[in-house]
This record gives sequence, structure tokens and C-alpha cells, in this order.
Amino acid sequence: MTSGKSGNRLVFSTAWLLVSCAVSVSSASIAAENIGLWQVYETALKSAKYVDLTHTITPTIPVWAGFAQSTFSPAKAGSDIEEFAKKGEAYTYKKHGFEATEYTLRTDQLGTQLDPPAHWAPEYPSIDELPATYAIRPLVVISIVEQLRTDPNYALQVADIEAWEKKHGRIPEGSVVFVRSDWSKAWPDPKLATLKEFPGVGLEGLKFLHIQRKILFHGHEPLDTDSTPNLEGEHWLMHNGYTQAEGVANLGVMIGQQDAPLPKSDKPLHFDAAAGMRVR
Repeated sequence: MTSGKSGNRLVFSTAWLLVSCAVSVSSASIAAENIGLWQVYETALKSAKYVDLTHTITPTIPVWAGFAQSTFSPAKAGSDIEEFAKKGEAYTYKKHGFEATEYTLRTDQLGTQLDPPAHWAPEYPSIDELPATYAIRPLVVISIVEQLRTDPNYALQVADIEAWEKKHGRIPEGSVVFVRSDWSKAWPDPKLATLKEFPGVGLEGLKFLHIQRKILFHGHEPLDTDSTPNLEGEHWLMHNGYTQAEGVANLGVMIGQQDAPLPKSDKPLHFDAAAGMRVR
């Protein structure tokens, strides 16, 4: 993933929960005035490098202890369908020509997520009330990996932001800032959700980013903003109308040009009762 203004590249972040990725494109290709959106796709997005920033949701991924575990199971017929399926019968490729999965999600706080302010403050917008302008923004990635080598509980500070700006330039107003910690490299170990010390984003750093740099929102790899007893960073964000991304996956999946048709696997999907989900 390219971060900031290195070379002549910009990084754009699509912020919706289901379409979370970083797109690296040439800034020169979109510099022309009055360029149509189809032309933007053809000249920039079509040949861009896409990086998936999300975790796959499974029944066993790390989740806050206050939530119950979700369950997956084969989808079943909800009623009798003459000459096709009996009520309660699981759909199978062999008999019905298709399979589907039934999801029982105990919370919406799963995996990679976008926290709207209504998560804590009901007077502010909920996830469905976030404006479409969140969709595509410049993305800045600030690393605190080195700091974490000596302090596993390190939280991003204003000094870290200023150091990044000294090297790459001022953070653009309205951009998205993700904090790289490599915490996600241990995913999906359930123990991650039980850690008392983990990488964070300090309150003063958050205030600097939002008030001084006027960013849209920030994101981090762990499932909480910081390890303070009262989660001071998240409290400040939510009660001041700011959104944040949590559970961001630092290592991306590259999507090449051959994305249609998609490749066939020699390992067909099937439901694994032990795993509690469909696997290959």
C-alpha cells in the first residue's frame, strides 16, 4: 500500500463497510479539468492497484467479550416447496443446484467495521445516515510499528503525525488517516480480543487530526481506539460527531486485471461442521 505523497501517486480510500479498499492511482491521469467519470475509470481506476483492507467474517474471529459468538449454518427451506424442498431441509448443490448460508450475527461490531457516532451518541448519525461523500477520499497511512517494538501499548502521538508530515507533506483536509501497527498480522487469533495492551491512537493525536488537519475519519487495526479504562479516544470521537474505522487489515489482497471471469478452484466450497462455516 502506498502511503501519502510518495512519488506521483495518491491513495484513495473507499470507506463503506462492504467495499473497504485502498486504490493507488497516478495523480497525473486525473489532473485534467472537466474529465468525465467514465474517463476517470478508463484512465486511472481501471489500471489501478487495489488492496483489500478488510477481514473475512467467520464464527471464530476476535470479538469483544461482551458479545456472543455468531453462528453460520446451511440455509434451509422456510416452507414446503412442491417437488423441490421440504420445510427445514438444507439446500445442497446435489439436490437443489445451489447452496446458501444462514448467518446469526450477534452484533454488527464484527471484523473490519466503520463506527458511526451513533454507536455511542444517539443524537448523531448512524451507519445508514453517513453521507455518500464518505465513499472516496485520499488515504494517509502513518506507521507506529517501530515504536511498538519497545512499547506494545504505544498510541499514536502528535509528534508521530508531525514526523510523517515532515517527510510526506501536510495531511490533506478531508482525507482518511489509517494507523499501521501490524497488530492485524496475528488475526484471527481470538486472544487478540482479550489483550489489555495493544496499539492505540492517543487522544491528543485524534484531536490534532480532526481539529487541526480536519480529516474525515481515522482507522486502526485493533478493535478499540486505545487501551485507556474509559476508552477516552472513542468517547471523544463519538460524542463530537466523528466516525472511525476499526479492525483494519494492514496486509492487502491484490486484485489483478483478470477479475472477470473469476478463476475456478479445484477445491469446491462445502459446509464444514467443525469450522461452523463453508470452506474450500
